[in-house]
Formats: sequence, C-alpha cells, structure tokens
Amino acid sequence: MAEYRITAGDYSAILVGRGAALRELRFGDRLLTETWEVPEGTKPPMSAGLVLAPWPNRVADGRFTFAGVEHHLELTEPARGNAIHGFVRTVDFAVVDVATDAVAFTVDVGRHPGWPFDLTLGVHYQLAADTGLTVTLTASNVGDGAAPFALGHHAFVRCGDAPIDDCLVHLPAASMQPVDAQRQLPQGDPVSVAGTEFDFRTPRALAGTWLDTPLTDLTATDGRFRHRVSAPDGATTELWTDLNFGWVQVFTADPAKGQEFPGRGRALAIEPMTAPPDALATGHDLITMEPGQSWTGTWGLVQFERFGPETPA
Repeated sequence: MAEYRITAGDYSAILVGRGAALRELRFGDRLLTETWEVPEGTKPPMSAGLVLAPWPNRVADGRFTFAGVEHHLELTEPARGNAIHGFVRTVDFAVVDVATDAVAFTVDVGRHPGWPFDLTLGVHYQLAADTGLTVTLTASNVGDGAAPFALGHHAFVRCGDAPIDDCLVHLPAASMQPVDAQRQLPQGDPVSVAGTEFDFRTPRALAGTWLDTPLTDLTATDGRFRHRVSAPDGATTELWTDLNFGWVQVFTADPAKGQEFPGRGRALAIEPMTAPPDALATGHDLITMEPGQSWTGTWGLVQFERFGPETPA
C-alpha cells in the first residue's frame, strides 16, 4: 500500500494512495486525527480518512432519478438496503505530484452499475508550518452530459492522547437532519438543535453523547465553518471548511454500540460534506456539473494552543 509522509514545521502527515486517505496528522508528538494500521488491501476502520465521492453517506435502495432517468446503484450496505459512500474508498489513486510538504492524487471515478457519468477527482494535501493541513478537492465532468455530484471526507479528529469524552466539542450547527435508526436515512426536514443533545454551538463535553448525525445551518467565522475539539489542557484541534461544505456528519465510534475504534474505543468523526444523506435521490444541495465544468472545495486541520479565536500554534 503506497504511503507518503510529508512535513512542514511541527506538522507531519501520512497519506495513503488507496482511497487518497489521510492516515494520520500530527503536531509534534500530538495526534490530531485517529490513525490506523491495516493489512494490505484492507479498508481503514470505519472508513477513517477516506474520500467519499461521488456521493457521501447513503442512497436509499440505491435508487435516484437524474435528468428524468432512473438509476439503480449497487447496494453496498446491503443489510440496510443502501448504496453508501460512492466508489473511490477502495480504489488506488494515481500520484501526480509529491513534495516534502505536499502530495496530489487523482482518479477517474469510472462508470458503474447505475452510474453512467464520467467524472475525475483530484485530492491535494498541503502542509504549512503556520496553518497546518489544507486539503483541496476537485471534481471535473469529462463526459458529454450533465452529472450529479456530492462529496465528503471521513475525518476522525482528536487532541493528542486525551480521551475524546474528556474533550470539549464545538460544532457551529443550528440544525440537524433527523434520520431513522434502522437505515440512517433522512426523515422529514432539518430541525433546530436548540435544547437537544445535538447542540454543540456552545462548547461542551462529548461524554454521555452518541452521534451519527447530519448537521447543517452552519455559522461561518471569517469565511469558514470551524469545528473544534479541545483537550483538558486547552490544546485544540480545529477542522475548518470553506463554504462549499454546508453539512457535517458527526459520528461517535462507541464500544457500547459495537463500534469500537481500534486502540481508542470511543472516537469522534467530523466529516465535512457538501450534501446530506440521500442527496442523489432528494436533490438536496446536490451539485449538477455540466460537461467541462469543474468544482473545487477545501478543508483543513490546524492545532491551537488553547480554545478560542487565537492564531494557530
């Protein structure tokens, strides 16, 4: 499995060609993401670090209609009757550029049962000593007709060795999308998080909360959506996105739910997404790309010395 280590200042990252995955990010000795060791050809636990395209999350029954034509995707989550997380999680991306502080990958999404569209995807990881990791994702329609598109990135966030339940979490989301417990599919319109366990607009401890929840109506600060996890010593990991990522799926790996993150137990995924679950079917925030059109979005991770609007460490 091809791996690439990049560095800049106190930051270092390991990227993997399979799925264009972020295997780990560190600031000095402090891990800012969960990391993993898996056998050759094996998917990381809980899709940690993988790119989710050309849709994130689930498509009910694998069915959607685009431009008046109904399509039937393979059910890749058969127990729930869903197609999940697109096609590129287990694909080897080509490496198009490698530097000491950056790696760029590309892949043709390809045609698949229920997917007669021609898209290419690029993923560029860049480290900088003052701003940490920036991930630039691009998609291009190289076909002759319009194509639907949505994207996510399955990032797990941590603050060094602090147990995730001892950390404060800040998520600037005013609404959540209700989903059914059995299939994790949308149920009705987004609703306010006010007064619920899903309200992390004021930072609070994660302990006692289990989430597998799409959040939206995000509040931007200085032109970015900023999600933060703060350790008891005040050190804070921020996952920021540009305004293209109007959704975030927040998931807690939890042994009590039969979903233990290897070596950590409870762990927190903060997954930037351009659209909610089942967007191919509902059209909610779905991107339509015309022939020759491209899309670009960015997100990143940075370490602060303490929680607040301070300059990164």
